[in-house]
Formats: sequence, structure tokens, C-alpha cells
Amino acid sequence: MSKNLLVVEDSKAIVSIIKKIGESLGYIVTVAVSHAEVKKLLQSKTEFFAATIDYALPDAENGEAIESILSHGIPGVVMTGRMDDETRQKILAQPVIDYIPKENSQAFMYLKRILYWQSANIGIGVLVVDDSRTARNHIHELLQRRNFTVYVAEGGEQALEIIKHQNDIKMVITDLEMPNMDGIELTNEIRKRYNRDQMSVIGISGADNVNYSARIIKNGADDFIRKPFCPEEFYCRITQHIENLHNIERIRKAANTDYLTDLPNRRAFFKEAKSALESYAQQKTVYGLAMLDIDYFKKVNDTYGHEAGDHILKMLAHEMRNHFNGCSLARFGGEEFVILLSGADQGQIYNQLDAFREAIATDEINHEAHQINVTVSVGVIFNSVLSIEEQLNQADVALYNAKENGRNQIVIYDQ
Repeated sequence: MSKNLLVVEDSKAIVSIIKKIGESLGYIVTVAVSHAEVKKLLQSKTEFFAATIDYALPDAENGEAIESILSHGIPGVVMTGRMDDETRQKILAQPVIDYIPKENSQAFMYLKRILYWQSANIGIGVLVVDDSRTARNHIHELLQRRNFTVYVAEGGEQALEIIKHQNDIKMVITDLEMPNMDGIELTNEIRKRYNRDQMSVIGISGADNVNYSARIIKNGADDFIRKPFCPEEFYCRITQHIENLHNIERIRKAANTDYLTDLPNRRAFFKEAKSALESYAQQKTVYGLAMLDIDYFKKVNDTYGHEAGDHILKMLAHEMRNHFNGCSLARFGGEEFVILLSGADQGQIYNQLDAFREAIATDEINHEAHQINVTVSVGVIFNSVLSIEEQLNQADVALYNAKENGRNQIVIYDQ
């Protein structure tokens, strides 16, 4: 999908700020300084992903450009210096993404958040649960403006079934008063399966019961919104909770990912490998655990520099992902890597490892003006009843033997 951003603004200073924001987020920015220019651009074949729209233009002082842009199906964020309630209501009566008063620099920080999530929300699923079709459709429309993938359910039981089959759902917005299974019961069931780091739950209600907000939050929800709600508040709450989930995911990834190669690190590998080995044992699957090391890596760093060494590590990780797609991989530190792979038999696994070793040995890695050749040594152990830690030690012994016996080869641990 193209990421063309239409900026409708007659102030050069503001255009400059929005353009920098858009380009920093990967948007291709097109500027229009008048309603006439907007009309001309809308007649072109350019498809705009989103637009920022100044409410008052020299030839359209009362928001006429907003309707022009929205009528072409372009999601729009309105920016205005007018703070009166009449203008606000007029803007919010239209299907805009949001509106932002031009009060101070925070307005542009908020715009950046909107433009970022307008793109990032694609692929994020939100489930709306409400026995009222009108309420479901209203929330569905609001979420679609922000590019979420929206699912709907009439009640709690149907919601749980949808969650079971749709892995992209990160948020559930549920009404509290529903027959059979109400929102509080649904929230309890969700929390049995997903914690707050995995899925956000927001309760909504039009009832006058002042205890509802505290009750649903105490039962596992992250927030509560009273109906009828203002779209501005709705979007602020939704964005805040999606950001929280995103930040938690970033922290989790940083804690489990090697910073240089983007492969899982030692910590992540142990967790994944233990689970995989249990599955292999139950299903009597043939597997191999391999330790891999780049030969003479210190010499590479000394000859070409540490930047070249880092480049080789990244390229090796890239080739590992391609060659061992679906296997458990990790960088253990330095130039040492680990691979856990399954196969039909030991011969197939050995051949897959050897094909990778040979491919690395015959490839040239380009870095700046140099063509660098490297080889790898591999130690492998096949199906073992020992712990993952002990198996790794044995694979490491086999790797040491491969190094001692001349490098660029695979050695199987003699059990």
C-alpha cells in the first residue's frame, strides 16, 4: 500500500513541520496550499494514504476542504486554530480520523502519533462485543478509520470462539450488559487465557451504575468507557492501550533478541528449545542440536576491521534464517551460533547442515572494497535424553573437535 500523505496547509512554517514528521515516518509528502490545489490533486491518479487538513484556507475558510478530501475516501486529520465548540462539533460530525487544535508544540507530537499508528494499526485485530447492532456498527466504523482489522461478536461466547481462531486480536472492547455471558464474565474468561501483556480489554456501558468501572477493572479489564462517548476520548484511550502493548512487545523483544544479528539470544533459545525438545520426545521426532562457529574470525577482524566482522555476522545470520527456515536459531555470543532442527532421519539433518556449511564456504561476502571468504565449523548431537544444557555441552565438544581436525567441517558427537 502506498504511503502518500497529503498535507493541506497554507502556512509555510507548519507545512515544514508536518513534512518533516511525515517523512520521518516513511510517508511521501504532497503539499496543497489552497482548496483549488486540493481539487486538482484529487483529480490526479495519486492514491493518498492519509491527509492532514487545515480547517481554514484562503479560498475555503469554513472547512470546505475537509469534505472534498473525505469524499474521496482519504482518511483525514483536521488541524485548526479555532477552539470554539461549534467548529469542533462540525468537524467531529464528519468521518475524520481526528482533529487537533493548533495550540502548541504538543499538537505536532500528537499528530506524529496519529500518523504513526495510522500505518502501524494495519494487521492489528480488535474485537467489538455488543448485543446492540447499532453500538457494534458505530465502534466498528470508528476503528476502521484507524485502519484496525475489526471483528464483531453479539455476545461473550461468540467472542471467545472468534479469539480462539484469530491470532491478530490484541484488544477486546466489550459491553457489560449482555445476555448469557456479560462483559465481566467475558473479561474473566479472557484473562484465563491472556494476560495484560498479550491482550487489552476495555469495558463499555451506558448504564448509570457508578460501580461498573471499578468492578470490571478489578475483574481484569484495562479500562472503562461510559456510553455515549466522545470519539476523541475513544481514540485517545484506544491508542494509549495499543501503545502500551507495543512497548511491552518491544521490551520483550529487546530482552530476547541479539542486538546485532536480530536472531534470538541465548535466553530466548533455552526457553524455545526446551519446549521443542518436549514436543520431539512426545512425537518421537528425529532432531539435531548443532553448535556453529566462524573459523578464524579474529583474523577477519584484524585484517578487515570490526565493522567487517559485524557485517559477516549479520550476513551469516541472514543466511541461517533462509537455510533453516522454521528451525530454532540463536546467536550464543561472539561468532558462535546454535541450531535446533528436525528431520526425517539423521542423514537428512546432517546433509542440511553440510549444505549450509558448503554454501558459506563458496560464497563471497562483499564489504566496502573487499570480497571476504569465511568458513564455519559445526558440532552436532542427535536425539539425546540429556538436558538441553548437557546436550549443548556435548555439541560444543564436537565443535571443538571440528576445529582441531582442520575446521570447515561437521563433527558428530560420539554418544
